[in-house]
Amino acid sequence: MLKFTFAPMIKTIRETALHTILLEAQAVEGLKQYIDESFEQAVKLISSSKGRVVVSGMGKSAIIGQKIVATLNSTGTPALFMHAGDAIHGDLGMVQKGDIVLVISKSGESPEIKMLVPLIKSLGNAIIGMVGNINSFLAKQCEVILNTTVEMEACPNNLAPTTSTTAQLVMGDALAVCLMEVNNFTGHDFAKFHPGGSLGKKLYLRVEDIYVLNEKPKVIKEASLKNVILAITKGRMGATAVVDENNKVTGIVTDGDIRRLLERTDDLGNITAATVMCENTKTIRPDALAITAFEKIKDYDISQLIITDEQDYYLGIIHLHDLIREGIV
Repeated sequence: MLKFTFAPMIKTIRETALHTILLEAQAVEGLKQYIDESFEQAVKLISSSKGRVVVSGMGKSAIIGQKIVATLNSTGTPALFMHAGDAIHGDLGMVQKGDIVLVISKSGESPEIKMLVPLIKSLGNAIIGMVGNINSFLAKQCEVILNTTVEMEACPNNLAPTTSTTAQLVMGDALAVCLMEVNNFTGHDFAKFHPGGSLGKKLYLRVEDIYVLNEKPKVIKEASLKNVILAITKGRMGATAVVDENNKVTGIVTDGDIRRLLERTDDLGNITAATVMCENTKTIRPDALAITAFEKIKDYDISQLIITDEQDYYLGIIHLHDLIREGIV
């Protein structure tokens, strides 16, 4: 029977992986020398344009281009992807007046790129070339160069795009982040484009968007213990607000308050809401961010907040579980 041993191979695999990571890191480090006047010109050209950024490329560069488009769109710079191969077969119509075209290519000599660039120039659109060969056709034909030259690929044969695509990806991120700074793109702007994500919700979702469907349990201070318990049970919020005759909040009773009361006494006949309620009620306004509600709940080590308006009139309750359900936590 044949026996296999993998111990020697593990070392080789690890060495190969570490060597790959080292080469990729060196490629990224090498980009620092290319953040120059040409890079600044690319940022200014895009930020001053009234059109979009049309990103194009072939092969692996095309895939990187799609990611750059996604990053630009989500950070306030309108962009779209146009595959270089499809562009010369009809998709060039995507390019509109005022658009800036970012063409990505390691060699700058791909046949499709050589066909595409003159067509774009004939339309009058400015071309930014993200290229790994500054002596290439693309580099010589474009208005601005984003240099992504790397010494070698991580591929053992120095063929498969590895370090070169990493360099393109990082250069694209640098471009997008600089455009964010130039355009004063804030976290609240980011939330507008990511309303469904957890980050977007933290920056966008408000208390009033959550609590409106909750029950709004409340009792007056003179309510009996039985009625307090019924209000908590029916409301399903783990608590009930205690209000005065004008519907202003005077306190809160939680199910924890009830349990602690039962631990202290067996005489429940004369217990009212005023007897057991906590007067130091933690409140929040309906227009406050949901993340603010969570921070309050965490800081005070409680499970719910009473919602009041500016005159302290009772509006409802928001529970920790509401925030968990919305992905705030």
